[in-house]
Amino acid sequence: MGIAKLSIHGNDYIGAWSIATDKFFMLGSEVNKRTEDIVRDALNVSVVRALVGGSSLLGVYVTANSNGVLVPNLAEHYEVADLRKELKGTTVEVLHTDLNALKNNILTNDKIAIINPNFSVEEEKIIRDVLDVEIIRMTIGGFHTVGANNILTNKGMVINNRATDEEIENVEGAIGMKVEQSTANLGSVNIGLCAVANSYGIIAGDLTSGYELARMAESLNLE
Repeated sequence: MGIAKLSIHGNDYIGAWSIATDKFFMLGSEVNKRTEDIVRDALNVSVVRALVGGSSLLGVYVTANSNGVLVPNLAEHYEVADLRKELKGTTVEVLHTDLNALKNNILTNDKIAIINPNFSVEEEKIIRDVLDVEIIRMTIGGFHTVGANNILTNKGMVINNRATDEEIENVEGAIGMKVEQSTANLGSVNIGLCAVANSYGIIAGDLTSGYELARMAESLNLE
C-alpha cells in the first residue's frame, strides 16, 4: 500500500489534474517528473502523459478504468490518437455530451459506474460499453457530480459527508461494499477532486490532514 500527499502546479485539488486506475495513471504532459515518481511509487502503476483540449485538467474532463477511457468532444484528434498509442489494448473513445466534465459526472471502478442522472440513454450506453461496467444513475449528497465528490476503487469507496443515511444504504446495496464518509483538504466535500486512489494506494492534496488521509485509506481497504 502507498500513501502520499502532494500538490500539482501548487494546487491541492490533485484529483482535478489526474486519474488513477489499477492499470495506469493519467497525468498532464507538463507536470514535473517528481510528481510522476511519487505517483508510480504510491499507486504501483505506469504513468501516461496526456492533454485534452490542450488542458492538463484530466481529472475533470477524462474518465477511465482498467477497461477503457472516455474523453469529451473538446479533445483534439491528435490527443485521442496519442492516447490510443500510449494505451494499446485499452479502448479509448470520444463521448459527445454537454456534460463534458466526464470525471466529475462519472464515478467508476472496473465493474460499476455511478453516473449523473442527466446523461441521456444513448450516452449511458456508450459509457457502459467503453468502460464495460454496470451503470447506476444516482445523486449522492445532493450532488449530480458524483465523480467530483466521491472516490471509488475496486476495493472500497469513500463517500462525501453530505450523503444521507438512505443514500449510503442505496450506494452500499448498489456496489456491494460498505462505504465510509470523509472529507479531504481540511474539510472539503469535493473528495474526488482532492484525492485519487486505486487498489494499491491513495494520493491526496497537501492540505489533507493525517486523520482524513487515514480515514480514506481505511475506507478504501488499503491495508
